[in-house]
Amino acid sequence: MLMKCPKCQSEESKVVDSRQAENAIRRRRECEECHNRFTTFERIEEMPLLVIKKDDTRELFNREKIIQGIVRSARKRPVSSETIEKAVERVERKVRMQAENEVHTDVIGELVMEELAEMDEITYVRFASVYRSFKDVSDLEELLRNITKKHQ
Repeated sequence: MLMKCPKCQSEESKVVDSRQAENAIRRRRECEECHNRFTTFERIEEMPLLVIKKDDTRELFNREKIIQGIVRSARKRPVSSETIEKAVERVERKVRMQAENEVHTDVIGELVMEELAEMDEITYVRFASVYRSFKDVSDLEELLRNITKKHQ
């Protein structure tokens, strides 16, 4: 399988380094045309995982949606893309261990919240306010009280 350089789109690259990552093989590559270095991840193809949404419709599990949600919540926060990627890998691994081939969005949301609570409190609060659809300030106050209790 050919990898295209994200900078110049050349299909000629060489592997500089390979490492085992959680659930994947991480490869550092160098483009032979422009010498740009980039990282690719190779994952084992697994059974399709369906997500059961709140309206009972189903769609394929899409880790990019989780990444996008976390990135939006972590905007202007000291959270690296590597930290986000590792958190999403852990969430996906837990989901695949729990489920046969279907999982409710609530399960995914709670797993993401657990990761964010450990990662960055502000990112956690931002994500929670959207995920839990806070109706008013009292919902947010309750969440903040729970965070404060954890640190006492």
